Parts: sequence; structure tokens; C-alpha cells
Amino acid sequence: MLLPLVIDSAQLHSVINNPHLIIIDLSAADHYRQGHIPGAIWADAGRLQNGAAPVPNKIADDRQLSQLFSDCGITENSHVVVYDDQNGPLAGRFIWSMHCAGLRNASFLNGHLPAWTAAGYPLEATFNQAAPSAINVSTTADLIADKDYLMAHIDQGDISIWDARSHDEFIGARVVNAQKGGHIPGAHWLEWTDSFVQLNPPLLASPDSLKKLIIKAGIEPDKTVITHCQTHRRSGLTYIAALHAGLSDVKCYDGSWFEWGNLPDTPVEI
Repeated sequence: MLLPLVIDSAQLHSVINNPHLIIIDLSAADHYRQGHIPGAIWADAGRLQNGAAPVPNKIADDRQLSQLFSDCGITENSHVVVYDDQNGPLAGRFIWSMHCAGLRNASFLNGHLPAWTAAGYPLEATFNQAAPSAINVSTTADLIADKDYLMAHIDQGDISIWDARSHDEFIGARVVNAQKGGHIPGAHWLEWTDSFVQLNPPLLASPDSLKKLIIKAGIEPDKTVITHCQTHRRSGLTYIAALHAGLSDVKCYDGSWFEWGNLPDTPVEI
């Protein structure tokens, strides 16, 4: 691996001319056009979702991911650095999708574009296009927890669920695009924004600090940790935070509350 999972702007700048490096910008298209890291390729974050009813926010299928990664020029030899303009959820979901497809050479740019500019590094406005690659990926279920997996394990004591939504969503005081509110039985609340030590620029806390926060929230690092939110956007960030904290067994429930909260047979707690 060219770089670790979470990197700072100086680390990226030191390898910016490496021929195996691919930088992905998941910001809004207008933000990308206004300025981005030199060489960065814009990608539509919506392509990370399957788009199929009734739960369109589940992971894109193998064909969709293969096309997305090809359009970005990604090969098995690439090292991919990802950032966005939403403090990291989209970048985290992109990396999780890569991991699901067996592509582990990926890094999350801590601080995103604000940290890059604060360090005095240049921007460009060129619309970069990659030469499409011939990559063809196959995802596995190793990093995905679906509804059936959760239903089979919530009473077994071998998983620890990290709910990354707001507290109002967690306790059912706010219900978003669902028939019912609350949380999955036994889930622990740690809002995704709690992963940051600061927001301007948005920097993740240190691994030790994150692990302490995770444990204080009741999440048990020695179990299989499953993180989710409403549509597995915010939990894209908590997936990165969990790995950054040193957790070794982390899955994502990509159906998230959009699925769980709309099914008649799923139990909830308030």
C-alpha cells in the first residue's frame, strides 16, 4: 500500500506525482469545477448506490461498481485517495465499496479540501477525465450486514451495533422516511460527527481518542461492530473512524434505517 488508510494533506502532496495514484473528488459538481486537488477526478457519489427499489441505498451491484471504478481509471495496482465536501461520509462509503470489492489500496484524506488549501497547496479547475480501465470486480458479503444477518445476531451477543444517526433519530423523536422510529434493539448511539476533533477543517480524532469514544458509547471493539445510519451515508464516515480506531471486524448495514424502519417484522427500541 502506498499510503495508510487515513492520511493528511502533506502525505498526499508527497506522492502527488506517483503514476499509480488516483485522487477521487466526490464533491458536488459545481464545487469540483470551482477548484480541486490537481489531478483529481470527479465522481458522482450517487453511483455508489444500487438505485433499485425498495431500498435504493444498498451497495451498487458488481456491474455498477465495475463501471464506476473503470470510469475513474482504477486498476488493481492503483492507490486511491478520496475526499468529499460533506466532511467525509461519501469518501468513507467509496472506500467501503472498494473494500467490499477486494480493493484495499485506498486512503481517506483527513480534512478534505479545506485542509489541503489551509496547508497552502494549489488547486486547479481543469475537468480531469481518466482513461477507462478494464477492471472487473466481484463484491463479497464479508463487510456487509443485511437485515437477515442482524435479525439472526441481535440476540446472540456477538455483535455490537453503532448507530451513527442523530440522537433524536435514535430515540424515535425524529422519524425520517420510515414507518417507525427508534433504533435496532441493543444498538449504541454515537453520532457520526462525534468522530471529529474539529470541523474546520473536519479532522478525525486520533485513533486512541476514537477508541475511547467508541468504548464509552458502549460499542464493544472485540465483537463484530456493525455501523449504520439512515441510508449508509453518515455511516460511511463511521466505517473509516472504526478502522482508524483499530477495530478489526467492522461491517456496514447498507439498508440502514431506511430499510429497517419500513419493514413490519423488524423489532425496535425507543
